[in-house]
Amino acid sequence: MTNKQLLDKYYQIAINKNKEESAILLLFLSVSKTTSSDLYIKMNENVREEVVNEFEKKVVLYLEHNEPVQYIIGEACFYGYDFNVNKDVLIPRPETEELVENVLYLYDDYFKDKKVEVADVGTGSGCIAITLALEEKNMHVMASDISLEALTVARGNAKKLGANVDFYQGDMLAPLMDKKLDILVSNPPYIPTEETVDSLVKDNEPNLALFGGNDGLKFYRVILENAPKIMNEKCILAFEHGYDKSSEIEDIARKNFPGALVYTKKDLQGLDRMTFVIRGFNNEK
Repeated sequence: MTNKQLLDKYYQIAINKNKEESAILLLFLSVSKTTSSDLYIKMNENVREEVVNEFEKKVVLYLEHNEPVQYIIGEACFYGYDFNVNKDVLIPRPETEELVENVLYLYDDYFKDKKVEVADVGTGSGCIAITLALEEKNMHVMASDISLEALTVARGNAKKLGANVDFYQGDMLAPLMDKKLDILVSNPPYIPTEETVDSLVKDNEPNLALFGGNDGLKFYRVILENAPKIMNEKCILAFEHGYDKSSEIEDIARKNFPGALVYTKKDLQGLDRMTFVIRGFNNEK
């Protein structure tokens, strides 16, 4: 059987089961240790039997047991970096890449070339904190999470990618209350407790990192009510959130940071996904 024949067979099965063809390709590339460009050249070459056997085992996990492909292969790409992931952490999303990008832009706008203290609250896999540390060397990055298991994954990712990040175990801002920050960024759990969630997500990803209380705003309140104690006068806060929560989060932010510039940005899908708080500058974006 050739590479093409094997892939075509499982592409069709995936389509019939309303699953993603791209996941089949990712599984094959992982098992065969092949890049997509090399595979293109080798499409008509025969597949080794051991590759077929291992690939089919993993395909069953995806198609029949509803496991996310990122957990099966143990990796997820975020901002061009390969992060290790498992069921102790959320799978990084493209929307969160946009949050990181905006934080980097805001750093250039307000702090360019200055050393700054940065914290990522609820770090999970560490994707936000580690990416910021790798992309901007003037950022001293800290990261907190309540889950020791998640922090094990995050620390492993920092070591793997060569990022200098200080990790702290504790609930939201609790382990950071003796710090003074210039930038705080967070993508906290924000799904309302009773909201229906796709089984692929709910049955696999850690519920601790998904649900944010009855209205999905629990952790935004906790962070924004306590953040004034640890933020420097000139500071930036950046949040990812549910697409229908921007006005409520803006209200919480204005209450706790009176006089600050507070605004929401849409993601690439046109949804209100990120809210920013900028204090102590000239209130210009």
